[in-house]
Amino acid sequence: MALVITEPCVDCKYTDCVVVCPCECIYQGEQQLYIAPDDCIDCEACIPECPVEAIFSEGNVPAKWTSYIDLNRTRTRELIALGNAGMTEKSNEPAGPHCKK
Repeated sequence: MALVITEPCVDCKYTDCVVVCPCECIYQGEQQLYIAPDDCIDCEACIPECPVEAIFSEGNVPAKWTSYIDLNRTRTRELIALGNAGMTEKSNEPAGPHCKK
Protein backbone atom coordinates (compact mmCIF):
# COMPACT_ATOMS: atom_id res chain seq x y z
CA MET A 1 0.00 0.00 0.00
CA ALA A 2 1.18 3.54 -0.70
CA LEU A 3 0.32 7.07 0.27
CA VAL A 4 -1.71 9.26 -2.08
CA ILE A 5 -1.81 13.03 -2.54
CA THR A 6 -5.36 14.21 -3.21
CA GLU A 7 -7.44 17.23 -4.27
CA PRO A 8 -6.52 19.67 -1.47
CA CYS A 9 -3.01 19.82 -2.98
CA VAL A 10 -4.27 20.99 -6.38
CA ASP A 11 -2.87 24.42 -7.18
CA CYS A 12 -0.66 24.39 -4.07
CA LYS A 13 3.07 24.52 -3.92
CA TYR A 14 3.54 23.42 -0.31
CA THR A 15 6.51 21.07 -0.25
CA ASP A 16 6.89 20.50 3.49
CA CYS A 17 6.26 16.78 2.87
CA VAL A 18 9.29 16.24 0.62
CA VAL A 19 11.77 17.12 3.37
CA VAL A 20 10.69 14.17 5.54
CA CYS A 21 10.23 11.57 2.79
CA PRO A 22 12.95 8.92 3.18
CA CYS A 23 12.32 7.51 -0.31
CA GLU A 24 12.41 10.69 -2.40
CA CYS A 25 9.18 9.50 -4.03
CA ILE A 26 7.29 12.81 -4.14
CA TYR A 27 7.22 14.53 -7.51
CA GLN A 28 6.00 17.96 -8.52
CA GLY A 29 3.71 18.35 -11.49
CA GLU A 30 2.17 21.51 -12.84
CA GLN A 31 -0.95 21.33 -10.68
CA GLN A 32 0.08 19.42 -7.57
CA LEU A 33 2.53 17.04 -5.93
CA TYR A 34 2.30 13.28 -6.50
CA ILE A 35 3.62 10.22 -4.64
CA ALA A 36 5.12 7.36 -6.67
CA PRO A 37 3.33 4.29 -5.31
CA ASP A 38 6.03 1.90 -6.51
CA ASP A 39 8.62 3.65 -4.33
CA CYS A 40 6.55 4.72 -1.31
CA ILE A 41 7.15 2.63 1.81
CA ASP A 42 3.99 3.92 3.55
CA CYS A 43 5.96 5.37 6.47
CA GLU A 44 3.37 8.18 6.84
CA ALA A 45 6.05 10.76 7.73
CA CYS A 46 4.62 13.16 5.15
CA ILE A 47 1.03 13.09 6.41
CA PRO A 48 1.44 15.44 9.40
CA GLU A 49 3.65 17.79 7.36
CA CYS A 50 0.96 18.61 4.79
CA PRO A 51 -0.63 21.96 5.74
CA VAL A 52 -3.74 21.27 3.60
CA GLU A 53 -4.24 17.66 4.78
CA ALA A 54 -4.07 16.23 1.26
CA ILE A 55 -2.12 13.01 1.97
CA PHE A 56 -3.82 9.74 2.83
CA SER A 57 -2.94 6.08 3.03
CA GLU A 58 -4.34 4.42 -0.10
CA GLY A 59 -6.89 2.50 1.96
CA ASN A 60 -8.10 5.70 3.65
CA VAL A 61 -8.55 7.98 0.65
CA PRO A 62 -12.01 9.58 0.90
CA ALA A 63 -14.42 8.16 -1.68
CA LYS A 64 -14.72 11.48 -3.52
CA TRP A 65 -10.95 11.44 -4.18
CA THR A 66 -10.28 7.80 -5.09
CA SER A 67 -9.43 8.85 -8.66
CA TYR A 68 -6.25 10.37 -7.20
CA ILE A 69 -4.91 6.86 -6.50
CA ASP A 70 -4.53 6.20 -10.24
CA LEU A 71 -3.59 9.82 -10.93
CA ASN A 72 -0.59 9.60 -8.57
CA ARG A 73 0.53 6.37 -10.26
CA THR A 74 0.10 7.70 -13.79
CA ARG A 75 1.61 11.14 -13.25
CA THR A 76 4.68 9.91 -11.35
CA ARG A 77 5.41 7.36 -14.07
CA GLU A 78 5.14 10.13 -16.68
CA LEU A 79 7.37 12.48 -14.66
CA ILE A 80 9.97 9.76 -14.11
CA ALA A 81 9.94 8.92 -17.85
CA LEU A 82 10.65 12.60 -18.54
CA GLY A 83 13.73 12.38 -16.30
CA ASN A 84 12.33 14.20 -13.29
CA ALA A 85 13.69 13.23 -9.90
CA GLY A 86 11.82 13.01 -6.65
CA MET A 87 11.90 16.21 -4.64
CA THR A 88 14.16 16.41 -1.60
CA GLU A 89 14.14 20.08 -0.70
CA LYS A 90 11.38 22.45 0.24
CA SER A 91 10.47 24.87 -2.54
CA ASN A 92 9.80 28.53 -1.90
CA GLU A 93 7.18 28.76 -4.62
CA PRO A 94 4.02 30.52 -3.42
CA ALA A 95 0.73 28.70 -3.22
CA GLY A 96 -1.48 29.14 -6.26
CA PRO A 97 -4.56 31.35 -6.23
CA HIS A 98 -6.94 28.41 -5.77
CA CYS A 99 -5.05 26.67 -3.00
CA LYS A 100 -7.23 25.68 -0.08
CA LYS A 101 -5.47 27.04 2.97
